[in-house]
Amino acid sequence: MGLITKDDFVGKCVVFVQIFKQPIHKRSTQTMVIDFGSSCYENQRVYTYIQSRFYRAPEVMMGAKYGMPIDMWSLGCILAELLTGFPLLPGEDEADQMACIIELLGMPPQRLIEQGKRSKNFISSKGLPRYCTASTLPDGTTVLSGGMSRRGKPRGLPGSKSFVTALKGCQDKYFIDFIRRCLEWEPEKRLTPVQALRHPWLRRRLPRPPLDEEPAPAPPAPNVSIAHHVKRLAQTKCNDK
Repeated sequence: MGLITKDDFVGKCVVFVQIFKQPIHKRSTQTMVIDFGSSCYENQRVYTYIQSRFYRAPEVMMGAKYGMPIDMWSLGCILAELLTGFPLLPGEDEADQMACIIELLGMPPQRLIEQGKRSKNFISSKGLPRYCTASTLPDGTTVLSGGMSRRGKPRGLPGSKSFVTALKGCQDKYFIDFIRRCLEWEPEKRLTPVQALRHPWLRRRLPRPPLDEEPAPAPPAPNVSIAHHVKRLAQTKCNDK
């Protein structure tokens, strides 16, 4: 048996299941991943079209070698969407999808560009993103300006969008770091599943959830007067002398 690549990890593949135990009021919630119809073993490549666009890893778009790290990329996109209610990288087509990624992460590493058979669809021969417009000043300096999607959505310069902005103002530094490490350009630098389970965002102590039922009222305190407590306290102090 080898490692399995999910290949199409999207939000609808994640379900929350409530498991009821005896007594009936005790229950637990488990998270499950379903629909492995496009999955394959890591050493096999069966499908030419994999991963829905919003969750597609850059190495897949560029035509480079891919493996299990593409699922960690998708996981980062899914978690961000669960937080905000909107896709993190809402590209209108594959070219615009790459534009959304570059706007957030900056330019891809040269090594990844060189490995990709389709990198030229996104990066020009001069190493510039195709969605941007390049202007040359009289002194020979090249100036980039952002582009627009087919539907008129502005796409900023490489690395111009922060994760706080992309996550709708999220200030949780552990969550931001988790998402950032899921979305590394280079697959070998991305979080692995084992590393993800050890990340502070998952390991930190969270407040305990409220109980499903109201706790039973505490038994009434015995009817003892305040004077009695004062008397006992005085006796204790005398005995300590």
